[in-house]
Amino acid sequence: MASRAPRVEAWGAGRRPGHGAAALCVCLTLAALPPQAAAAAVDPYPGVGRAYLVRVNGQTLWEHAADQAVAPASLTKMLTGLLVIEAGRADEVVTASPRAAQATGSRLGLRAGERYTVDTLLQATLLASGNDACRALAEWRDGTEAAFVARMNRRAAELGLRQTRFVNACGHDAEGHVSTAGDLATLAEAAMGEPRFAAIVRRTGASLATVDGSRRFQVTNRNALVGRLQGAVGVKSGFTPAAGKCVVAWAERGASRVLLVLLGAKDRWWDAHALVERAFDHVAAAR
Repeated sequence: MASRAPRVEAWGAGRRPGHGAAALCVCLTLAALPPQAAAAAVDPYPGVGRAYLVRVNGQTLWEHAADQAVAPASLTKMLTGLLVIEAGRADEVVTASPRAAQATGSRLGLRAGERYTVDTLLQATLLASGNDACRALAEWRDGTEAAFVARMNRRAAELGLRQTRFVNACGHDAEGHVSTAGDLATLAEAAMGEPRFAAIVRRTGASLATVDGSRRFQVTNRNALVGRLQGAVGVKSGFTPAAGKCVVAWAERGASRVLLVLLGAKDRWWDAHALVERAFDHVAAAR
């Protein structure tokens, strides 16, 4: 029988982007400012989240507390996915360990001893944010999660993520497991530069299965902007008690690209939608 991933956090019937309390503050604040004035402001979105950063075509447009180290939740999995893709061997078979099968939080539903391809587990990690799939990939890549985490931190340093430190592969809350909006934006840009990574995170969902086909899963992209926000093609959402609701959004319209990192959001989907739309408005006004 097919298994179903946990349901994506809904936007709510009858609501439109920008109708949350924080999003309303966003819209009222910006309504008084032309796009050029908003761009000149350091933080035109007060209170939208613990930290945020908006980049247009690689240039920072707006930010708040972008260098503040906070828990990154499942945004961590962007680096896990990048390292798995850089290792190659997408068709190699992984046998789920008891440790992977017992992972807590969001899960695909692996059972110890089941066999999956690397690419199947990668899709489960990036789309369904499965901690069991993520743990299985870490163990496949380096034998133990601890060894994989050491690789993560080396790669983070290579990417210039100066205020990022990982303690686990999947984003569980842990002392010292931190990143910043600025570092996560840099990580997202590196990950989206990998064609396979970009191809996965732009999908609204996927059909996955064990190698022998004995179990099948229908998974939905937990990044609710994909398929709902015009031009959205990624990247990753996350939530833990320490991190709150987080999202890295990537949208493309014509020659323009908007990248948003929103951490500890009060009204994640609505405010992310408003931030991205306002960034595209700025692009249009600047022409």
